[in-house]
This record gives sequence, C-alpha cells and structure tokens, in this order.
Amino acid sequence: MIGVLVSGEGTNLQALIDAGIPIAGVISSRAGAHALARAEEAGIETAVFPLEEYATREERDASMADWFEERGVQLVVCAGFMWLLRPPFLDRYAGRIVNTHSAPLPDFPGAHPIEDVLAAGAPETAATVHYVDEGVDTGPVIAAERVPVLPGDTADTLRARVQAAEHRLLPKVVRELCER
Repeated sequence: MIGVLVSGEGTNLQALIDAGIPIAGVISSRAGAHALARAEEAGIETAVFPLEEYATREERDASMADWFEERGVQLVVCAGFMWLLRPPFLDRYAGRIVNTHSAPLPDFPGAHPIEDVLAAGAPETAATVHYVDEGVDTGPVIAAERVPVLPGDTADTLRARVQAAEHRLLPKVVRELCER
C-alpha cells in the first residue's frame, strides 16, 4: 500500500488513482487542496496536517508518519508536496519515499525547474522520478522520460508536456516498486 503527500491540484495523484495503484491514504499540507477532493471522490481516506497546528516541522512530520503507519503504508509518493520532509518522517520511511520533478536531475533541482530549463536554453527537460532524501531533489534518480523543448515554448506549454510525461512515468515506477 502507498501513501501520497499532496499540497495542490493533485494531477499526479489522479494519475495514480486512474492507474489502479492501491492507495491507503492521502495527506495534504493544506486544507482546501483540490487533491483532497480527488482522493475523497475515489474513496481514499484523507487527512490535513497544516504546519501552524504544530510546534515544529519535526512534530508535524512525525504525526504524518504515524498516520501513514496506522494505515499500513509501505511506500510514500510525494505528488506535489511542497515541503522538505524532516528526519522524523525520513528516518521511518528511508529508501521508501519517491518524488516527481519536472527537469533532469541533478542539473535542475529546486522549485522552478521549468523556468530554469528555459532560462538555460536547454534543448530538453525531463519528467524525473527520484528517491527523497534530506536535500532538495538530491536523492537517486529512479527513472526519467525526456521531454524536448520546442521553439516558442513557454513555461506553461512546456509544463503541460512534462506533466503528461509525469502522469505516464509515475504510476509505472510506483507499480514496479510495489511489486519488489
């Protein structure tokens, strides 16, 4: 069973749901995230862990790990979760947390990879799935699908093609990891 961490729209979560991946629960860092509605519509249990309700990020992350453990989660997928995870979570799920990134790693880490790729004049980007560690997009890459940068691309047009690749790649990688 997997657990999914979200913060926003939840398009990668929807790709996992559509692929029939067994999801035990979805955690959001914020109430009102559209991803929560996607999960609830699919009959998946959800919870919200807003940082302001905890004394520290470590306390919040420990609570999130507890919630997943109570549901039998073995693999955690970050699907647009916009927080770095802290040791209380990372230690319990070490080697069992994956994330997507919309550029090749380690070349374009960080919060704005599409814009960084375009600013660098790179001929391509990638949908990348990697393991999560304590750094910013520093975990080992599991798989990547190249996405060309086309003449006239904007951040929005390129992002749409990268997301389409992520929606193919993420469920494939998660299924393979679940079968190990």
